[in-house]
Amino acid sequence: MPSQPRKVLLGLIGAGIQQSLTPGMQEAEGRQHGLSIHYQLIDLDVHHVGIDSLPVLIEAAKLMGFAGLNITFPCKQAVMPLLDELSEEARAMGAVNTVVFRDGRAMGHNTDGSGWAAGLLRTLPHADLSHVVLLGGGGAGAAIAHSLMRMGVKRLSVVERDAAKGASLVEALNAQDGGQRASAWVEAKDVMPSATGLVHATPTGMAKLPGLPLDAALLSPRCWVSEIVYSPIETELLKVARSKGCATVDGGGMAIGQAVGAFRLFTGLEPDAARMDANFRQLLAARGS
Repeated sequence: MPSQPRKVLLGLIGAGIQQSLTPGMQEAEGRQHGLSIHYQLIDLDVHHVGIDSLPVLIEAAKLMGFAGLNITFPCKQAVMPLLDELSEEARAMGAVNTVVFRDGRAMGHNTDGSGWAAGLLRTLPHADLSHVVLLGGGGAGAAIAHSLMRMGVKRLSVVERDAAKGASLVEALNAQDGGQRASAWVEAKDVMPSATGLVHATPTGMAKLPGLPLDAALLSPRCWVSEIVYSPIETELLKVARSKGCATVDGGGMAIGQAVGAFRLFTGLEPDAARMDANFRQLLAARGS
């Protein structure tokens, strides 16, 4: 009699997550490894609850035998005090997007930055990191900023309209690095002329918030462009960047990188990034994005 596949229970906690492609990605990759993964969406909006329900949800997941949880808006910071341990990356970023349950303990990780970096390196392995401009200093932007510093960016210009938020992020980056490679700006036009790379980490370009996050005239062929928005996968920024001759990385790179990192943490197995990429794009096409 053939052995039964190992069962793995996973979930995602967040608000407004019904369109998430993560369940399909994790379940499909699990089948390739002989796993029977069930991935449950735990949508705060659907259940009409807020982040104050997190303690109950985390404890319930632990008791029900979940191998782990992905965590998204608005829970990435609120979940941290509920965990037994934090990875170095999660502690540095002040946010958790992946929780792994082992031996009755909950360990918090953050695969946002490493996921983005994996996507960039997979698509543009020789990307010039001489001067990278980061648009947006929020949660995703902060994770990417930390990752860029670890990747050895020579100069990082964080463009954030909330000057206090930008300054706070840059202070943390430089303090951790022990140098002055990062600087804060309010206007992209002040730093784009010398940029060798641009990372867009704001919601602009999403289906519900179309448009460009900066003046198209600021883009030049020497500057690669990385997008984190993946719905739609072809944003206005990417269209304009390609028309200008820029090398580009679409928002799928970060989404896939996050999923690859989470699968590895949840299962202890090595996922196939190219296969997960193909599956992600099939799921997007099926959804009509």
